[in-house]
Amino acid sequence: PFAEYAVREILLFSLLWILVGVAAVIWLHPLAATLPLALLVFTLCFFRDPWRAIPEHTDVLLSPADGKIVELREVEEEEFLKGPCVKVGIFLSVFNVHINRAPWSGRVAETSYRKGKFLNALFERSSVENESNAIVIADERGRTKVLVRQIAGAIARRIVCACRPGDRVERGQKIGMIKFGSRTELYVPLRGEGTFEPAVRVGDKVKAGETILGSYRI
Repeated sequence: PFAEYAVREILLFSLLWILVGVAAVIWLHPLAATLPLALLVFTLCFFRDPWRAIPEHTDVLLSPADGKIVELREVEEEEFLKGPCVKVGIFLSVFNVHINRAPWSGRVAETSYRKGKFLNALFERSSVENESNAIVIADERGRTKVLVRQIAGAIARRIVCACRPGDRVERGQKIGMIKFGSRTELYVPLRGEGTFEPAVRVGDKVKAGETILGSYRI
């Protein structure tokens, strides 16, 4: 299946590469259609939305994105969670699935879009300088919250947020998409009722809604 948030892009780019391929065959040589054909395949692969086996454990946090763990450390998050947190940074290359999923079940407490730059999402400074969208999800009883931040990259120019404040989300549910290379971050509060124990480390590859980032007991 393909991402429901990218129907327009799929149709537009597919039509473009098909037309270019046909023109290449007519005006140049059949082999000239190889490049537009490859770009068509890349477009379809980029916007894929594969099925995920969502773990049944309720006391864990799942990865909100596909990609590679590039940051795992304690930080102060003063904008939404107001205190010390564990920050898990995930870099998404153009070859990763770009669907974002909820790390746990709960209710969306807040969403906030911020304009910004389009620096390479591999750089840590992209976390604070790039265009981004924050999704704060409170647990089912409203005792604590986690923050998912969608961050645009040097190529990514559009962030899709598929949830609004008040929406109920289930663990592993699709909550949006970042189109083309980007970064997604999860912030877990260190103080309060929850205790987070990471199960991943920098360099690990993860899958949204499937990889367990760590246990989080409340």
